[in-house]
Amino acid sequence: MDYGFTTAAYVVAAILFILSLGGLSGQESAKRAVWYGIAGMALAVAATLVGPGSGLWVLSAVLIAAGGTIGYFVAQRVQMTEMPQLVAAMHSLVGLAAVFVGFNAHIELNNVLAMSHDAREGLEGFAALLAHKSPVEQSILRVEVFLGIFIGAVTFTGSIIAYGKLAGKVDTAAKKLPGGHVLNASAATISVLCLIWYFNTGGFLPLALMTLAALFIGYHLIMGIGGADMPVVVSMLNSYSGWAAAAIGFSLGNDLLIVVGALVGSSGAILSYIMCKAMNRSFISVILGGFGGPAGEQMAVEGEQIAIDADGVAAALNEADSIIIIPGYGMAVAQAQQAVSELTSKLRARGKNVRFAIHPVAGRLPGHMNVLLAEARVPYDIVMEMDEINDDFPSTDVAIVIGSNDIVNPAAQEDPNSPIAGMPVLECWKAKQVFVSKRGQGTGYSGIENPLFYKENTRMFYGDAKDSVSSLLSKID
Repeated sequence: MDYGFTTAAYVVAAILFILSLGGLSGQESAKRAVWYGIAGMALAVAATLVGPGSGLWVLSAVLIAAGGTIGYFVAQRVQMTEMPQLVAAMHSLVGLAAVFVGFNAHIELNNVLAMSHDAREGLEGFAALLAHKSPVEQSILRVEVFLGIFIGAVTFTGSIIAYGKLAGKVDTAAKKLPGGHVLNASAATISVLCLIWYFNTGGFLPLALMTLAALFIGYHLIMGIGGADMPVVVSMLNSYSGWAAAAIGFSLGNDLLIVVGALVGSSGAILSYIMCKAMNRSFISVILGGFGGPAGEQMAVEGEQIAIDADGVAAALNEADSIIIIPGYGMAVAQAQQAVSELTSKLRARGKNVRFAIHPVAGRLPGHMNVLLAEARVPYDIVMEMDEINDDFPSTDVAIVIGSNDIVNPAAQEDPNSPIAGMPVLECWKAKQVFVSKRGQGTGYSGIENPLFYKENTRMFYGDAKDSVSSLLSKID
C-alpha cells in the first residue's frame, strides 16, 4: 500500500474522532459518538497495519488479540463506580507507551546514524524515514522524542498515584515531601539541562536521567493534590496523555497520532479549565499540583446532626410539590441509581415536579453522575446542571442529597479558610427541607466538615443509600 491510501484513511479516521468527541457533549448523542470512535480507531489500526513500513504480522496480530481480550474482560468486570480508576489506569498506559516509543525512536535514530550512506538506501519503514532526515530535522526529532518521553513519564506515575487515591489504596490527603515545590522545580531544572545535553550529544544517559526526573515529577505532583480534587486531576492527566501521544506522533511522522493527540490534549485542557472554574481553582495551580490544603484555621461547626427515619422522609415527599435530588459519589458506591430512578418515577406519576441537580465535579470523574442516571433511565430533560437549577432552591419544597459532601457545602461561601472556599456549590440549604442520605457522621472522602448537616432545616437519613431510597418506595402514596 502507498502513502496515499494511508493518508486518506487517516483523514477519515480523524473526522470520525472529531464527530465522536463532538457527540459526547450530549447524552442523547453519546452512544452514537462512541461508535464513531470505535469505527475511527478500527480504521486507523487497519490502515497502519497495511500501510508503508508494515510488517511483523504475526506479532501484531498476537498483540492486538491479547490487548483486545484483556480490555474485554476488564470492561466486563469493572463496575460503574470504578470507572474513574479505570480511566486513570488507561492514562498510565498511554504515558508508558509514549516512553517506550520514544526510547525506541532514540535507539533507531542512533542505529541509522551509525550506518554508511549506502547501507541507508535499503532501509524501510521508520528507519527509512530517519535516513532521509537532514541534520536539522534530526535535531528537531531529538526534541520531539525528549518531550514525548518527558510528558509520558509524568503521565505514567501521575496516573498511577491518581488511580491509587481513587481506589483508596493511597492516602487521599495532599502530601508533599520535605522541600515541596523546590523538589519539583529541581527535577524540572534537571530535565531542562538534560534536554540541552541530549540535543547536543544524542546520548542515552541524559534521556535516562530526564526520565527518572519526570517520573518523580508525576509522582510528587499528584501526591500533592487532595482527594477532593481528583476529578480535575483525572481530566488534567487525560490532557497530558494526549500531548504525549502528539509528541510521539511527530517523532514517528504519524499524522493521525498528531491529530488525535492534539484533540485529546486540547479537549482535556479545556475540560480541566472548566472544572477549575467550577471549583474556584487556579488552572496554573492545578498544573503545578499546588492546591488541596486549607489557607488557615477553619470555622468551627456548631449544633448537632438530627436524624430522621424513612416514614418522616416519605411524609415530606408526599406533601411536597417540588423536589430536587442531588446525587454524589455515595450514590455510585451504593449503586443506588436504579432505586433513585424508581423513586423519581413514582413521584412524577403523582404529579410532583422532580428534577436532578448535577455539579460539574460531582463524583470522581467529569460526567460521572450523568452516566449513572442515564444508565438508570432517568429522563434527560429533568437532569439539570448547577447553573440551570441553583436559583430554584428557595422555591423548592424538598431537596434530597444522596452521598454528596463538598458540592453542597455552605462553607465554600461562609468560611474563607475552608479548603473549598469560593467554590461554586449547589445551594440546597435554601430549600424548605433538606434530607441527606449518608452512611454515618464522617466527613467523607475529602475530610472536610459540612455545616449543611447541622442546619435547622436539614435532617440526616442515615444508612446505605440504596437501602434508604428503596425503603421509601412503598411509602409514597
